[in-house]
Amino acid sequence: MDTGVNIVGREESTAERWARAELFFDSKHYAEAARILTEVVDEVPGQVGPRLLLARAYYHSAQLRRAEEQLREVLEIDPVEQYAHLMLGRTLQRQGRATEAATSLRLAAAMSGGPTA
Repeated sequence: MDTGVNIVGREESTAERWARAELFFDSKHYAEAARILTEVVDEVPGQVGPRLLLARAYYHSAQLRRAEEQLREVLEIDPVEQYAHLMLGRTLQRQGRATEAATSLRLAAAMSGGPTA
C-alpha cells in the first residue's frame, strides 16, 4: 500500500505522484501506475490528464470496465476529448461491444478529420 511518503520520509506532492505514475506507465507496469493514478485522480478529479492516463493504464492491464468508467468520466469533463472517444471505442471493442464502439470511433475519426466510415 502506498502511503504517499517517499524514501526520505517526506510526503509526496500530487505532482510527484503523477510523475512517478508516468514512470511506471512508461516502463509498462500498468497496474502499479493505475494504483498511484487512482490517488492522483482522487486529489484532482476535474483534471483530464491524470484520469486519461489512468484509463490507459487500466486498458493496458486489461481492466476494461474500469477503463470504460474513467473514459466516460473524461468525456463528462471534456466531451470533445478526441483521444478519449478513440480509447472508449477501442475499450468497448475489446469487450465485444462493437455496436457501441462504432459510435465512439466515428466521433473520434470526425474530430481528427479522418475517415468516419
